[in-house]
Amino acid sequence: MTQNNIRVILEKHKLIPVVTFNALDEVQPMIEKLLANNIHCIEITLRTPIAFDAIAETVSKFGDKIDVGIGTVINAQQIQKAIDLNVKFMVSPGLNAAIFDDLENSNIAFIPGVATPSEIMTGIAKGWDTFKFFPANLFGGKDAIKAYGQLFPNIKFCPTGGITKDSFQEYLDMKNVISVGGSWMVS
Repeated sequence: MTQNNIRVILEKHKLIPVVTFNALDEVQPMIEKLLANNIHCIEITLRTPIAFDAIAETVSKFGDKIDVGIGTVINAQQIQKAIDLNVKFMVSPGLNAAIFDDLENSNIAFIPGVATPSEIMTGIAKGWDTFKFFPANLFGGKDAIKAYGQLFPNIKFCPTGGITKDSFQEYLDMKNVISVGGSWMVS
């Protein structure tokens, strides 16, 4: 049950829309737009003061139709809030040893962010095998993922950052990419 079964979620959702809500009245139209486009997953970032309220509203109104994830998770308080809100998955932009146990003990699927071989090796040492490659566009993109596939053949990535409607399929076609995250789906 690596990373509380994150691969089950990512295999089910090849495209993960990364959304930042600035107002609660944006939630319903956005979720309806995603559902109309047959997208049943969302990562809501913790980048605005209303983020937790937006997550709560999404879970309560649409939790039976869409897998709700919480993004930009960087501390134990946010993990506890994710538990309280009953989200399906958590996404962290990087590795932080201070929250490793909190992530594992949450019983919520999680994917930490990595960019370098050292970070990947740190995750592997924890027994993890699936990582957000972030920010993909700043750390070598497809070339880096290809190289990491040779170095770490059992690792799967969800690249995020700078991926567009014109480039996402090239990422998905790579054998070590399980899904792709981005905001182009909601622009």
